[in-house]
Parts: sequence; structure tokens; C-alpha cells
Amino acid sequence: MEWSVNNAFKSYKDMEPKSTMDMVLIPNMDTIDIVLGSSEKGNVVPSAKPRKKTMTSVYLKYFETAPDGKTRRCKFCGQSYSIATATGNLGRHLSNRHPGYDKTGENVSSSAPQPSTTPTVIKKPQPQGRAPQVDYDHLNWLLIKWLILATLPPSTLEEKWLANSFKFLNPSIQLWPGEKYKAVFCEVFRSMREDVRASLEQVSSKVSIALDFWSSYEQIFYMSITCQWIDENWSFQKVLLDICQVPYPCTGSEIYNSLVKVLKMYNIENKVLSCTHDNSQNAIHACHALKEDLDGQKMGPFCFIPCAARTLSLIIDDALRTTKPVIAKVREFVQELNASLDISEDFIQLATAYKEGSWQFPLDASARWSGSYQMLDIVQKAGKSMDAVVRKNEEMLGNRMLLNTAEKNVVNIVHNYLEPFYKVISEIGVNTPPTIGMVIVYMDHISDTITTQQPPDWLKNPAEDMAKKLRSYNNQVCNIFIYMTAILDPRIKCELIPESLNSENYLEEARAHFVRNYYTTPFSSMTSGYSSQDIEDGGAVSFAEEIARKKRRASMSNATDELTQYLSESPAPTKTDVLEWWKVNSTRYPRLSAMARDFLAVQATSVKPDELFCSKGDEIDKQRFCMPHDSTQAILCIKSWTQGGLKLKYKSTEIDYERLMEMAAAAAADISLAGMDKKQK
Repeated sequence: MEWSVNNAFKSYKDMEPKSTMDMVLIPNMDTIDIVLGSSEKGNVVPSAKPRKKTMTSVYLKYFETAPDGKTRRCKFCGQSYSIATATGNLGRHLSNRHPGYDKTGENVSSSAPQPSTTPTVIKKPQPQGRAPQVDYDHLNWLLIKWLILATLPPSTLEEKWLANSFKFLNPSIQLWPGEKYKAVFCEVFRSMREDVRASLEQVSSKVSIALDFWSSYEQIFYMSITCQWIDENWSFQKVLLDICQVPYPCTGSEIYNSLVKVLKMYNIENKVLSCTHDNSQNAIHACHALKEDLDGQKMGPFCFIPCAARTLSLIIDDALRTTKPVIAKVREFVQELNASLDISEDFIQLATAYKEGSWQFPLDASARWSGSYQMLDIVQKAGKSMDAVVRKNEEMLGNRMLLNTAEKNVVNIVHNYLEPFYKVISEIGVNTPPTIGMVIVYMDHISDTITTQQPPDWLKNPAEDMAKKLRSYNNQVCNIFIYMTAILDPRIKCELIPESLNSENYLEEARAHFVRNYYTTPFSSMTSGYSSQDIEDGGAVSFAEEIARKKRRASMSNATDELTQYLSESPAPTKTDVLEWWKVNSTRYPRLSAMARDFLAVQATSVKPDELFCSKGDEIDKQRFCMPHDSTQAILCIKSWTQGGLKLKYKSTEIDYERLMEMAAAAAADISLAGMDKKQK
């Protein structure tokens, strides 16, 4: 039997001369045995007339006895077993290595390796008791998968003691050299990028993009570009387009040039409706240049907006500014709790006794929002337990972690002040991805909170800075574009539109945009009753043409009525799945639903909220920072694509890792059988 992805690896032969390494990655199961660690003979034995069976078993017909009468060989793969091997073990071999063997019929012809003049016979005779030759390229491909999922560069495998660990398992193991891994990653990246390009060619709606930036340990400035759209089944689709280096001096001009290059590579310049950036001035300048470019080419409307999550993060940093020393103390206490089982058990018991809640360990001690809020939570909700644990373990912890009354009072005030922020961030994290309309509603609530609350004197300056950042965000998102996006959220419509966004002219502008861009007929460009040719002819038209125009005007009126009818109905409940609502109601609003597909794809954040507010972001930042330049683009893109559901490919051929693991499991089963066989001998 031949493995289905045999051809996936045969194309790899051209990468290195045969004299250097045998490059047959997935061998033909009919001509080679790749059982890892087997202690049976690996010699190719000519088939001979089977000896008369001395045992009766349903499994024996699938094995043939060697001329010397000492071994039996599988007719499917040629694996040899001692003549004394229990038939139950032979049955396990058939089940593990050849599922469905019992459906091949009574007369099973031997497909074991036979002497042949063809070059496909690779197995070489080996001394008794040694493992057969293994194609270790299987291992190398599994290591590639590991590097991708762990976000590690190929240089990781050049570590001496890692190689020694493999040698300990089997001295004959050979890993590819580092340059070969890099070449494979580059080829996989190119193959998978073609799949991404092909998928984007099938997108019929507008798309939105989001930009994120970071610097590596090599002081190289990177930009990631993510694309999102809503497919015809009303599901969000998101894909990483590229991770590219932004050339020095990394200003708006360099960002713009790098961004345009990627958009052109994927041929989506005419599909981009919006761009969400990271709130930096350079990104704003780049987006402004892109808007001028697209407007100049008359590619349709385009808008750029700041990241709501990053705005919230900056606002929260202002609020926590005065409590940083106290939070640092509590964080040190939490780190001790996480490190010591005895101390954490003391805390759990005391919290139960004081009725101060149930706490799950390890506690979040990260410096991000989730960790900082947990520090405030512990002081407010389990302050007695914390004090008791510190005093009980004073010899180990000292008294530096004890909080005085003033510090506890500060924590309680800030905790209450930030509680609305906690609820908003939780909602944004749950609704993935959050619509820009609902995020605007949340940000309006935050604005009201900052305005109406009367903070103590020591919190007034931070509160002013918070309000200033929020006003800057609102100024950037209060426009007709965001208004149209918001009203197309059936939970919001016109009723929940914040006052800052509710301009009198916006609704009429939205109607005009709807009619101009989503009134789809062969004469959609004729928004008036006449064409330029009619005007040149003095307005003289035929009677039939007058009738046709009347029909078109009536159709346009019906199209406008879709928006009127939609807005006249009450908003949907806030827990409504927005895309599911439009999927159900798209037949009622065929034209308006096309507009909703475009605008609801606008990304409210440039990063996933949990990657910014939770400890998950620490791991991502570390991986990005530590990745060398020659591996950053390929590994990070491949990882994102595979996590998004794309299959890993090499030279346009899918690498079947599920089958690889099945082979590994079968090999492990054969190792176990071989060990049992040796014991019987």
C-alpha cells in the first residue's frame, strides 16, 4: 500500500544532491520499511513457496513463512517476525499497520520487497539485531511543525545538546543543516502565500485591513498587515497578509510604501474599505497617504481609524499611574503565592474562612491590564487573607508586602473607578471580533464615566489625561463612514448612536451613499434620469426609454425604502449575533445586506483584545522580539496561516501531518511487538 502524500515529498529531492543525502521523504510502503527502532531483520528476502502451516489462525494467511522456517513475513510490508511469535501479535501488526487488511480478499499476493532491477528498492541488508534503515526526513518534517507552533527559528536545532539528545535515542539520526531548514521554510511560505492570494481573489465584498508594529532584538522595525472580510455565508474571515520590515527611518512614508507593496501583491487595492492602525503618528500619516492615493484613483470610499483597544490601554495606564507602587507590592505577594504550594494553600484556607471568595491558582501576575486589575481585586476582595498570609509567613516574606490603611484606601478607590473599564474590556474580549458600532457605544459609556465621576485630588490629573485621550479617539471616529458602520449594526441603528456621532446630515449622506454604491442594475451609474449621451442629443429619448427610466426610478425608490424600513424597526437585543441576524434578514434587505457585508467587516482594533490586555500578549511579544530577521516573516506567517486552517504546503503539495503521526503510531506499535518477540525468543 502506498501512502497518500508520497508525492508531497518526492519533489524535495532537487534541493540537495543524492550523494549528500537521500531525499525520499515519504517512501513507498511497498518497497521500504520505516519502522522506527525495530530490532527485526531488514534484509530483502526473495519470496518462496510458503511452508506448510503448523498453526491455524485467521491472521496466518497474510504472512508467508521463510524457507528456513524460522521467520514469518507480512505479505503487505515485508515485516519479519519469529516463527514463535503469537498470532495475536501478528493480528495487532495487521490492525496497526494495515487497517482494512481483512477486506482484501482471501488470496493475498505478497507485496513485500522483492529482488528487482528497479531503483525503487532502497532497503539494504543489515546485521542481525540492528534497526532497519530509517528515512529520518520524516523526523525533520515533524521538527518543522514543532518550530512553527513553538515560534522558534531553525537555529534552535543547531544547539549541540539538542542534537545529542536525538543521538541518544538513535545514533543514526541525522538532522538537516540549518540552511536547509531555512530553504524549506522559505518554500513553504511561498507556496502558502499563493493559497492566500487565491482565496482573496474569490472575495466578492470589500475588505478591511489592520496594522500592527513592533521592533525585534536586532532593532528591526516590523509591520503586520491583517485582512478581514465577511464571506457569503455571513462569517468573519481573517488572514494575515504579510509581516514585512519597514525600512529606516520607519516614518509614514516608509510605512505607506511597504503597505502599498503588499496590497498590490495580493491585488486588493480596489477592495480595501478601511484601515485600523495602532494610533501612532507615523501610521496615521501612512493611512492618510493611502487615502489620497485611493481617492485619486477613484477606487471608492476609504477610511482609517485608531485602535480602540490601544486607546483603552493608554487610558487605563493613566488611571493606574498613582497606584503603581502598591500594585508592585501586591504583585510580589502573588508571585510568592504562585511559587509556593504551602503559601497558596494557606491563602485558600484563609479566604474560605474569611468568606473572601474562591481563587484559582496560578493567579495572573502579568504587568498587563488583566494582571494589574487582579492585584486590585485581591486587595479589595481578599485583603484580610493577604494580611494573614504575610504575617504567618513573615520569616519568609518579611513585612514589606503588608499594606497600610492609606494604601488600601487608594486601591479601593481605583478599583471602583476602573470597574466600568473592566466590564467594557471583558465585553470586547467576548465579542470577537467586536463591531466598530458597539465599540463606539462602549467608548461613549467610558466617556460618561470619566466626566460624571468626581475623583479625589490625587486622581484628577490622571482623569484629565484619560479624558484627553478619549476625546482624541472620538474626534478620529466621528465621521460619516463610522456612522454608516454603526447604524448597520442591528443592535444599534439610530437609537444607540452616541450624541457625538449623531449629526443631522449623516443619515441623508448615508442614504446617498447607499443609493450611489449599492443600487445594482446595468444602469447603476445613471442616478439621474439621463445619461451624458441624452444630454448631447438635446434630451430627446424614445418612448420605450422613458418607460425603462420610470422602472429604474421606482426600483431606486424601493432600494432607498430598504434603509428606511430597516431603521424604522426596533433595534435587536444586545446579545444578538449580528452576522446571524443579517444572514436571516438578507432576503428582506438584499441591497442593504450587501452594504452591511462591507461595512461590518471594519476592524475596531488592530490587535486581538486578549493579546493586548492579557498575559497571552507577553508570550507573543517575547516571540516577536527574539525572532531573527531571516526567520521572522516565514515562521510567523506560516504559523498564523496554519492556525487559521490553511494546510502546510511545500512546492504546492500538502504535507499530511496526520498521516505522519499515524505512521509514527504504527512504528511505535511495531517496536512494542518486536520487544515482545525478543522476550519470547
